[in-house]
Amino acid sequence: MDLHGGPCAFIDRTALRHNLNVVRSTAPKSRVMAVVKANAYGHGIVQVAQALLGADAFGVARLKEAVALRNAGIGQPIVLLEGVFAHSDLDIAAQLQLDVVIHSFAQLNMLASWSSARRLSVWCKIDSGMNRLGFRVDEFAIAWARLRQCVQIQQLRVMTHLADADSRDHQRTPQQITQFNHAVEGLNVERSIGNSAGLIAWPEARADWVRPGLMLYGMSPFADSVAAELNLRPVMTLVTPLISVREVPAGEEVGYGGTWRATQATCIGIAAVGYGDGYPRHARSGTPVCINGQIKPIVGRVSMDMIAIDLGADSAVKSGEPVILWGEGLPAERVATFADTIPYELVCAMSQRVALQYR
Repeated sequence: MDLHGGPCAFIDRTALRHNLNVVRSTAPKSRVMAVVKANAYGHGIVQVAQALLGADAFGVARLKEAVALRNAGIGQPIVLLEGVFAHSDLDIAAQLQLDVVIHSFAQLNMLASWSSARRLSVWCKIDSGMNRLGFRVDEFAIAWARLRQCVQIQQLRVMTHLADADSRDHQRTPQQITQFNHAVEGLNVERSIGNSAGLIAWPEARADWVRPGLMLYGMSPFADSVAAELNLRPVMTLVTPLISVREVPAGEEVGYGGTWRATQATCIGIAAVGYGDGYPRHARSGTPVCINGQIKPIVGRVSMDMIAIDLGADSAVKSGEPVILWGEGLPAERVATFADTIPYELVCAMSQRVALQYR
């Protein structure tokens, strides 16, 4: 394992394909739009898409992401989940045969005034209660009628997004699904509702299309479970080397501000990772890492380039040993709770200093 003196994220393509198969077995009647926005949640957008060619489409947030996929030869439909914001974006979307989400009257007006011989596939987004993007339910009939009149559209679908699907007993989710279904009642149109949490926990969200994100990368969208309990396999294992092991007497402090003090003599390992790599600065003492199959706690404040680990008084761990920060043997969901964050942020926040290796 060559860590080049700093952290490396090992990306398991086989795990990606396994997790896609879990999606298909969970929602066997749905087509799958694999969400690869934000550099595929930090996993590498092109490499992930190449590993997930079995998906029916890919979802991205920005036009730049879609361009990167097309330039890499990805031929599946690509959906711009935030839509476009200028006529020039429509020209690029049409040239690259991208699907465009329309979620506002401003976008609808832009599309209607777009002068081109090309045609686009469009997803109309309905705001069923999240109050982020989409036509409100009482606006949808007007928006839909106008979209049906747009000669620029070659295919029209509908979607919504669930705000609380990761809470298995939250009443807003069935309310949102009911609102959405009521809005599109009687329309002969393909529909998409469920994200990862939605398609797992809410069978009624498994519509014509599902849009898995986090679960593809082998992490659970639920605070009360980890990926293995959902038959998901971690895709990213973040590893870094120990660069120092030192003895610290009882009573001495470790790190900036002396926020942690040794209650007894111990060995402290210093690992080459910090907030400059995207490791969460607010990870508190006790945050787990894994060394040689054993869980050890970090202690003191996270530095820009280093963390301190309490190895214990009788530790035989030596400098150079690999330290697993999350992934195989240590779920990212567990680490996230110690940093008061979510696994989405852990993997998305990694900096360009972290090398990605695919296997």
